[in-house]
Amino acid sequence: MTKVFKFGGASIKDAAAIRHLGELLGGFRGHPLVVVISAMGKTTNALEALLEAMRSDQQDDYRDRLERLEADHLATVEALFGSEAGDLRDRIRSLFAELDQRHRAYCHEDRALHYDQTIGYGELLSTTIVAAWLEESGIATRWLDARDLIITDASHQAANIDWQATAQRVGELEVDSEKLLVTQGFIGSTRDGLSTSLGREGSDFSAAILAYCLDAEDATFWKDVPGLFNADPRRFDNAVPLAHLSYAETIELAWHGAKVIHPKTLAPLQRKSIPLVVRSFETPDAAGSLIDDDTRNDGEHPACILSEGQTLLEVHPRDLAFMDEARQYHILGRLVEAGLHAELIDGGATRLLLCLDSHPARLEQLVQSLSVDYDMARQDDLTLLTVRHPSASLLAGLSEGREILAERRNATTAQYLFHTRECPEAWHIPE
Repeated sequence: MTKVFKFGGASIKDAAAIRHLGELLGGFRGHPLVVVISAMGKTTNALEALLEAMRSDQQDDYRDRLERLEADHLATVEALFGSEAGDLRDRIRSLFAELDQRHRAYCHEDRALHYDQTIGYGELLSTTIVAAWLEESGIATRWLDARDLIITDASHQAANIDWQATAQRVGELEVDSEKLLVTQGFIGSTRDGLSTSLGREGSDFSAAILAYCLDAEDATFWKDVPGLFNADPRRFDNAVPLAHLSYAETIELAWHGAKVIHPKTLAPLQRKSIPLVVRSFETPDAAGSLIDDDTRNDGEHPACILSEGQTLLEVHPRDLAFMDEARQYHILGRLVEAGLHAELIDGGATRLLLCLDSHPARLEQLVQSLSVDYDMARQDDLTLLTVRHPSASLLAGLSEGREILAERRNATTAQYLFHTRECPEAWHIPE
């Protein structure tokens, strides 16, 4: 049966990383394999900055950014292939010329449309380089354009999958042990061929879509961490690895802000009971974390998730009327229109508390919209702590010495909102 592997930008950030990727994949010769790859390193961030320079008509800045990004990719090609880089160098230059043409063609169109016609070049460039290196390493490889496989609607920057059309396209692939298939994450296209994207960090979702349509044996996400932890080990000094979780528990963690798995990823895998393994490309022999239907290990360790850069809005009806269902519906509708997600919602008789990610432009749009009809108080620079499967003593220890600005609790999850200035750089999960 087919395996689906997904590699993020950190795993191909430079020539040394790509060489390591080739060695890793060389260990899977003889197995039907589809490999989904993100853009190199911070390329997507660079492409977003390039788009903003073009849209603000800063032509000198645009040209400088484009040339630097092209030079970075060509430097990787030279480091890998040296004097043999001729044909690949030409293909990379051709992709950058195509990217430039698309910017000029779409810069006066809606931003989301412009974004989707240009942002995917990071993945097109990275997979072109990686596929060439795999061939050079003796691994027979076929490059595939994900825009021919992942078919979506035209909801740019957050496209919805056309599952019937996608299943038909992917089902036509010849996947065997003779050639490894390499394609891009994050991008797709409409039935009419207009490029779309699945949302930031959508490469995980791309891999899950392909695994679902191929009835894959399993999917493996190769990360820069050795699996899932019960907290970010960079922020919690006693975080522990999680050998096993269920789909349902992993979706809860992702929904509340855990960064390892994209929130949309688990549903297609769960529908066909396709196991997901999270492993480290730096230590590929480590077991990693397994995610499947089995719920027996859920809650074995409490999980802590930090969401920083939060804003708290306290919304009140001006006439002291009840914050009833009609008013909540009205306010949350404005939230949807602004394209924002509330990490925490808490209500009272005459107020509604909303904890939101601080997307400046979208947040200002929401504040202006709500201030027409409601009185509001606002606090910025906050940190939201979400704890799954907490004990009372654990929550008391985590909140000690900090003012709780808002909180929400149910049988399995507690959320506390604090001033970031009161939060430590290094956290500790109480025993």
